[in-house]
Amino acid sequence: MKLSSELSAFSAKLGYAFSEPDLLIRAVTHPSRSSGVRSDNQRLEFLGDRVLGLVMAEALLEADLDAPEGSLAPRFNALVRKETCASVAREIGLGDVLRLGRSEMKTGGRRKDAALGDAVEAVIAAVYRDGGFEAAKDVVLRLWGDRIHRVEADARDAKTALQEWAQARGMTPPRYVELSRSGPDHAPEFTIAAELETGAKAQACAGSKRQAEQAAASALLEQLEKSDA
Repeated sequence: MKLSSELSAFSAKLGYAFSEPDLLIRAVTHPSRSSGVRSDNQRLEFLGDRVLGLVMAEALLEADLDAPEGSLAPRFNALVRKETCASVAREIGLGDVLRLGRSEMKTGGRRKDAALGDAVEAVIAAVYRDGGFEAAKDVVLRLWGDRIHRVEADARDAKTALQEWAQARGMTPPRYVELSRSGPDHAPEFTIAAELETGAKAQACAGSKRQAEQAAASALLEQLEKSDA
């Protein structure tokens, strides 16, 4: 199957040309759009999670030859967590090419951390299946960029880090506001906003309030860091 112009442009942004375009098409197909067995990205996401983990573990070992396992583990978790994967997905415009079912589109699927995080892992697996581990490693290291070297700060709990940022500037602690809840009871989707007394705010979606609050805090921290730069 030939790639659409949008997926061809996305493939170019990845810096990888697929020999089997069907792999990329499957990687960007959300389960809500699935038309049959193995036609969505869930199996690829399962594999991509493991490929990403191996690449990140190896990269951390190479970046810090003397670090004990106890200090590597939180950095590893920060690099592979769903919020980080979703942030990478947003940077490369993955949400724009996701193939979603109608219900998922109506509930903002292109912006959800869960959908974006799963999709970027599926894309990693698609590259791995198409070109092997070295090809996947090259894509991952380019997409994650300097996150690997600045992960010490990112490894902190995002809500704690945001509260410390506010306190250091004499502000009251940030507040978290539930903007909406959607989806069935067995798979809810929460949209939470993190807000500072200055009016600065950011929002995120996740499958639990805790995850959504953490993701919103992380997004607001990124926003604040850019404004300070």
